[in-house]
Amino acid sequence: MDAKVTWSHGLSFSGQGFSSGFELPLGAEAQVGGENDGFRPMELILIGLAGCTAMDVISILQKKRQDVTAFEVKVHAERAENHPRVFTHITIEYILTGHGLDPAAAERAAELSETKYCPAQAMLGKAVPIERRITILEA
Repeated sequence: MDAKVTWSHGLSFSGQGFSSGFELPLGAEAQVGGENDGFRPMELILIGLAGCTAMDVISILQKKRQDVTAFEVKVHAERAENHPRVFTHITIEYILTGHGLDPAAAERAAELSETKYCPAQAMLGKAVPIERRITILEA
């Protein structure tokens, strides 16, 4: 897997994944000299984590024939105050909406993502504690 970033100007870049061919803007906040014109690199780490585990969980729940009508994964990370401002704690919140969803199935799907399938979670979990929350809403 390969990726690159190409400098545009100031603290603005364009990132590209070679496998997918997709591009996205990267930028910095105005407080640090940026133009607030793209994703922050640390945001992308969280988005990658959320996307990785979300794909696992929805796939597992579909195989378990759970009637999911809406699904959202929110990731909250706390950061160290001093540089390099690494993540110090991450919370993943799975918000599932559906008809008669089985809480045990949702818990098991999240557990399998964490322990077996999601490489982003496996890698980040070696560096920072990750906790999970599951919210189930009836459609």
